Amino acid sequence: MYSRKRGKHGSKKPPTKVVPKWVKVKGPEVQEIIVRLAKERKTSALIGTILRDQYGIPDSRLITKKSISEVMKETSNYPQMPEDLMSLFKKAVELRDHMGHNKKDKKALVGLQHLESKIRRLCKYYSREGVIPKNFKYDPEQVKLIIQK
Repeated sequence: MYSRKRGKHGSKKPPTKVVPKWVKVKGPEVQEIIVRLAKERKTSALIGTILRDQYGIPDSRLITKKSISEVMKETSNYPQMPEDLMSLFKKAVELRDHMGHNKKDKKALVGLQHLESKIRRLCKYYSREGVIPKNFKYDPEQVKLIIQK
């Protein structure tokens, strides 16, 4: 049996603070790419992945001195709902659809209850912080309409 260090799962970003020499793209060019991808309604996480895989940019923050979300907010391309909340909304809509077809799936029902509880907690936090409207309440039908936009 081998020993394994606990808590060191997955890959970690290297702690570098300088732009690698092999990166030829400059800050304004990266910002243009981010704005173009944001106008195509891509999320900041997906934009980061595209920058890494297609453009060879390991970390846009080192080049632009701003995060992808900050660049999107400056150019008014950031979505009204936070991305983490939108992904939870999508998951809840999919689970509700699944429950419509599979009424006896009790595990999915419990998962849906936990997911909706997480959504409500996050909505309460974001409304307190002023990120979403103060009167926003989680309603599955309303969320389904938000996702379809």
